[in-house]
Amino acid sequence: MKRLLLILSLAFVGLTSANAQDGTTTVATQPDPNGPVIEIDKEVHDYGTIEQGDDGNCVFTVTNSGKSPLIISLCQGSCGCTVPVCPQEPILPGETAKISVKYDTNRVGPINKSVTITSNATNEPRKVIRIKGNIKAKEQGSAPLNSGGPTNN
Repeated sequence: MKRLLLILSLAFVGLTSANAQDGTTTVATQPDPNGPVIEIDKEVHDYGTIEQGDDGNCVFTVTNSGKSPLIISLCQGSCGCTVPVCPQEPILPGETAKISVKYDTNRVGPINKSVTITSNATNEPRKVIRIKGNIKAKEQGSAPLNSGGPTNN
């Protein structure tokens, strides 16, 4: 019985594979030439090495080089320490807008985070931008020493 099921399964896979290879080709669809097109001034913002607690804000500039309004429906950071703010208004053809990203610089160590932008762009409906860098710990100052002044002993 098991052998019969195995033979039937193999025959089914063989037949479906043969039908899939009937010589027809699938043509990739081209983006709508009248749709919105998203372009971003940089793929990655590099903070370099900064000190713990420094300013973790950066800005990406978005341009709509298409022929209809670009609507950003969602901006999502890869973790809670990366908070993007995206434009709520449609970006008209030829116009630009800003996406600001704030990283929590109280976290010491390397930065390698992403922000996913979801839009109605015909070229890249899901666009990923990144931030990177390194945060070094803030130097701890030592407590002042007693200079040996008078004591009440």
